[in-house]
This record gives sequence, C-alpha cells and structure tokens, in this order.
Amino acid sequence: MSTMSGSSWEELRKQARLLENDIDMKLVAFSKLGMSSAPSGLSSESMPLINSEDMFDTMSMELEQLLNKLSSINDKMADIAPGGNATMHTIKRHREILMDYQQEFTKTSARVSARREREELLRGSSPTPVAGLSRRDQYSKEANHLHSSHILVDEQINIAMEAREHLTSQRQTFKRIQTRFNDITNRFPLLNSLMYRINARKRRDSLILGIVVAVCTFLLLLYAFH
Repeated sequence: MSTMSGSSWEELRKQARLLENDIDMKLVAFSKLGMSSAPSGLSSESMPLINSEDMFDTMSMELEQLLNKLSSINDKMADIAPGGNATMHTIKRHREILMDYQQEFTKTSARVSARREREELLRGSSPTPVAGLSRRDQYSKEANHLHSSHILVDEQINIAMEAREHLTSQRQTFKRIQTRFNDITNRFPLLNSLMYRINARKRRDSLILGIVVAVCTFLLLLYAFH
C-alpha cells in the first residue's frame, strides 16, 4: 500500500512539474500578446490598442484550465503525501509556484481589460472617427477635450469665488447694519420684536442664496465633465 502511495505521489509530482513548465511558457506568450505588439507593416502609432483579441481570449481560457488542473493535482498530492518535512516543503513549494502563476495571469488579464476599456473610451470620445486615425491623434484629441473641460471648470470656479466674495461683502454690510440696529434697540426696547423678525428673514435669505449658489456650481461642474 505504501509502495502504491509512493508511486502515485511521484506520478503526481511529475505531472505537476510538466504542467508548471507548460504554464510558465504560456504565461510568457500570454503576457507578450497582452502587450499588443504592432502588426507587420504598421507603425506603433497607428496600431490598434488591443491586438489579436480572439487569440488572447482563447489563450486566457486555456491558461485558466491549466491552472485549475494544477490546483487539483496539488490537492491530490497533499492528500496522499508521505510523511516528513521534505514532503511538506515540496507541497508548499508547488503551491507557491501555482500562486505566482495565478497572480501573473490575473495581472495580465486585468491590464488587458483596462486597455480595452480605454480603447472603448477613445472610440466613444470620437463620434465621427477618421479612417487611419493614429493613436497619437486620438490622444491629442482627448487631451484637447480635457484641456477645454479644465478651462470651463476654472471659469466656473472663478464665478463661484466672485459670488462668495460678493456674499462676504454683503455679510459685512449686514453686520454693520445690525450693529446700528442693536444700538437703536438698546435705546428703544420696543423694536426688539422687529429686529428678531429681520434677523430671522436675513438668515433664511442667506441660507437660500447659499443653496442656490452651491447647486448651480455643482450643475456647472457636472456639465463640464460630461
């Protein structure tokens, strides 16, 4: 029974090493494919952002299957492993290799997904694309669009700041008027009720004006980025 277990253990180790070598080579090709090297006859400026998407997706599915198979073999190795520190170290090493491969695969897949999303954004930002438009031209148009948006936002911020300064000036004026009225009410107590109503209305008007300015600024910023 021990001999059969040892034989199965060695067979699984052999399968794991073969799979690791296969996955390692495929991950290198997978990463290079994700970099989207320029096709023959095209410059790097006019190449598409994603090259050979079908090939990339096919290799992605193949690598997922290989990684799952390697994970299953590692689990079987752990189940029938002979005792001893050397065996435990071997199992740990195989699992570390698997984890490294999974992280590399995930990182490459995430990078390509981000590039695909960026490509879609670039396509969406050009309602009337020009045939043969280079990637540099696309970036230039996008930069001009962002620059225009920044200018519009700066203008709206300046308007908001001017409105704030105007409100501050009005507040100072109200404070001076209130000081004078306080002097009068100290002399004429019957005016306290009138002052209370004036102050309440002033606070309400200030609150309404502040809310209106804030909403208008928010809507202008929202419009600028859309």
